[in-house]
Amino acid sequence: MWGPHNQGQRTVTCIACGSSVGRSEAREYDKYGDRWDRDGKEFEHLCKGCYRDLCHQPREELEGLLVEINAGSHPQAEFLSWYCALVEERYGSVSERERER
Repeated sequence: MWGPHNQGQRTVTCIACGSSVGRSEAREYDKYGDRWDRDGKEFEHLCKGCYRDLCHQPREELEGLLVEINAGSHPQAEFLSWYCALVEERYGSVSERERER
């Protein structure tokens, strides 16, 4: 059976809001989106409130999209405009996907 992942670590800090919460009151966050592959990883944590506020949409191609539109080298408004247009072009609008559910 699996034991505690971080034995001895009873509190963790939420990476979103900075709150210190008990490990049992937090959710693991893996920036690579694969929390099941645990080899060699140290996980960050989110309190339950911040975890609920996250967008839980797939992000498999996110890094490629960011590289394609040169994220970080344009003003925020320009970047967001390009990003939103590219995502909608490739995947459709969020409202279209919500109607499909």
